[in-house]
Amino acid sequence: MEEVDSLLVDNVKSFASGGFGGICAVLTGHPFDLVKVRLQTGLYNSSVQCVKSTLVKDGLPGFYRGVLPPLLGVTPMFAVSFWGYDVGKKIVTSFTGKEVANFSIANISTAGFISAIPTTLVAAPFERIKVMMQIQDGSKTTSMGSVVKEMYRTGGIRSIFKGSAATLARDGPGSALYFATYEYMKRRLTTPDTDLSLFAITMAGGCAGVSMWLGVFPIDTIKSTQQSSNTNISIVKTTQNIYKKGGIKAFFPGVGPALARSFPANAATFLGVELARNFFDKLV
Repeated sequence: MEEVDSLLVDNVKSFASGGFGGICAVLTGHPFDLVKVRLQTGLYNSSVQCVKSTLVKDGLPGFYRGVLPPLLGVTPMFAVSFWGYDVGKKIVTSFTGKEVANFSIANISTAGFISAIPTTLVAAPFERIKVMMQIQDGSKTTSMGSVVKEMYRTGGIRSIFKGSAATLARDGPGSALYFATYEYMKRRLTTPDTDLSLFAITMAGGCAGVSMWLGVFPIDTIKSTQQSSNTNISIVKTTQNIYKKGGIKAFFPGVGPALARSFPANAATFLGVELARNFFDKLV
């Protein structure tokens, strides 16, 4: 019974720490994400044009348009992601017999990939709502509730979950890269037998974010494009349309804002997770 209680407490700690890290990520990175999505969906041709236009139409608050869905979604999404990562580590341990401290990069990547499977169930609908809100301009502002109602009216639950397959295709390899890079950099930046420094956490977290986005950005463009459409369009058709539009280059609009966002947002994520986990470990 004590072992079951300990496992339950450990799961709750992972869940809560991930949620807090997610909130830190959204507040830090949403303006960058808004610019990325508007470039991916063809509303603007450059980051500078997008930033200027957003400032003129909406002012500074305009950079947080659509922030409510990720705030509501990211808390459980990151909570599930970091909980899923811990579950993934336990699964890898059960198959390999290795302790987490002795994991290879391949072991960490596998655990990271596993974490994306439950996360997609939370991430996909909130990302769909976020994208639909972010592509609105200042002349037409609708609430999160109105966006959800319109999507449900036009396509039911299936419409709200549009892009789920693309989300998993992005987050599976993305999470593998994400956690593997973080653990690798953390090991390189930490002196053995010493406490983990804030510098090591933030640098490793920032590098993890950059690594993930470099690896999966084309898939994210496909996902955002598919989710911004009001018609039923497949991943294959979306990919073909993007390629016809501008070749390989068309899969990378908004890569600048995405990379600019990824370092501070993910540094904040892992800092939040590590601090929260440390707090919970001392508390319980």
